[in-house]
Amino acid sequence: MSTTEPTGFLYPFIEEDEKEKNGNDLLADLAASARTKAAESLRLCQETLSSQRQQIELAAAEMAARFAAGGRLFTFGNGGSATDAALLAEMFSAPSFGNPLPARSLADDQAVVTALGNDIGFELVFRRQLIAFAKNGDVAVGLSTSGNSDNLLAAFAEARRRGLLTIGLAGYDGGSMATSDDVDMCIVVASESIHRIQEAQDAVCFEIWKTVQKLLSTEE
Repeated sequence: MSTTEPTGFLYPFIEEDEKEKNGNDLLADLAASARTKAAESLRLCQETLSSQRQQIELAAAEMAARFAAGGRLFTFGNGGSATDAALLAEMFSAPSFGNPLPARSLADDQAVVTALGNDIGFELVFRRQLIAFAKNGDVAVGLSTSGNSDNLLAAFAEARRRGLLTIGLAGYDGGSMATSDDVDMCIVVASESIHRIQEAQDAVCFEIWKTVQKLLSTEE
C-alpha cells in the first residue's frame, strides 16, 4: 500500500522528479507558492472591498440601525464558513474595542445542530433555530462560498418571514443567494478559489463590524 500523500493538487511542483531536487530547492518552491497565494489573497480582498463598498456600507448601516433598536445578530454557515460565522458573531459579542452587541452563531451548539440534523434534516438546522430564537428587527447573516447551500436558503426564507434583515456573503457569482428575494443584500467575492473566497469574506466581515461600531459610536 502506498504511503504517498495526495498533495499534488496543492503543490503540483512536488510531483515533479523530486530526486533531482535538493531540500533548498523544495523550500524555495514552497516559499514562492506561499508568496503567490498571499499576494492573490491580498489582491482579492482589496478588489472585493472596493467593488462591494456600497453593499458593505449599506449592510453596516442597516445592521447598526437594528442594533440601536434592540436587534440581535444571528450568523450561520457550513464547514469553513461555519468557523467564519462564529468569528463574525464573536467580533460583535466580544469585540477587541467598542461596545459588545448581541450576536450568536447558529453553528456553534454541536448538540443542537446534530440533534436537528438527525431528527428533522440538515437542511433545517439553521431555520429551526431562527424559529426558536429570532424576532422581528433582528439580523441574519449567512456565509457560503457557493451561494447555493440549501440550509442557508431555508434559513433566509424563514428570516424574511420573521422580519429579519437578511445579508448573504457568497463567492463565485453569488449563486442562488444573489438572486433570492429572501436575501436583502448579497456581498459577492468574485473568485472560484474556496480558500481565497473565505479569506476575502473575513475581510468583509471585519469591515462591516468596524463600520457598525463607528456608526453606533457617533450616535452616543
